[in-house]
Amino acid sequence: MTLLFAGCLFGIAPAMNQGSTWVGILTGVLLWYVSEYTTHRFLFHAPPPKNKWLLRLLNRLHYAHHELPNELHLLFLPVWYSIPNFFIVWLLAYAVTHSSILSFSVVAGGVGCLLYYEWVHFVAHRPIKPRTPWGKWMKKYHLWHHYKNENFWFGVTNPGMDKIMGTYEDEKHVELSSTARKLL
Repeated sequence: MTLLFAGCLFGIAPAMNQGSTWVGILTGVLLWYVSEYTTHRFLFHAPPPKNKWLLRLLNRLHYAHHELPNELHLLFLPVWYSIPNFFIVWLLAYAVTHSSILSFSVVAGGVGCLLYYEWVHFVAHRPIKPRTPWGKWMKKYHLWHHYKNENFWFGVTNPGMDKIMGTYEDEKHVELSSTARKLL
């Protein structure tokens, strides 16, 4: 993912002084934060499908992570999942803008957010003590989702979409769920 990010930055470097490039990056950032929440809530927490292939897919992408939240190999989104998604984002951005530089700008914003997401998620599940108040709070926030109730706190890097969508709640007012660790 770092190579993809570097490639996007290299592709947009000649146009970094143009405002539209920064609008593209910001668009990618906003799209990422909306997709982080919607994918986590509506795809990764979807009821287990009857189709065995889809069940295996969702198990690898998220169900197994809830069962074994500290397993390193289950912490990161697989490249085989992320790369095609960013290719689709590039195609959609190109269909709208007809500009490869703007399309790479949108992808650069999204990939930058993915790298931040992976770091925050890694820190949340590993014995690492965040240094900032924000980092400490986000670690607690994400772990409530895993250990208290899987129906709240879907944002991994920020609570914004949870507040907008009504899945943010004061942790003291949420009951312990018996299925937080077992989504299947």
